[in-house]
Amino acid sequence: MKRIAPYFKSEKLPLILLTISLILFSIGITLDEPSRVLEQAWQICFSCIGIG
Repeated sequence: MKRIAPYFKSEKLPLILLTISLILFSIGITLDEPSRVLEQAWQICFSCIGIG
């Protein structure tokens, strides 16, 4: 079986991916993305219902 990236050990890959995802999650929280996503969801919902 041929390895795609032989310099990465398969045991470290989940840890690397988890670390990257936590960093990106922290950046999103810092930039106040959850409130922005919620605001956009309200706008879409109100336009579908016909309120806005």
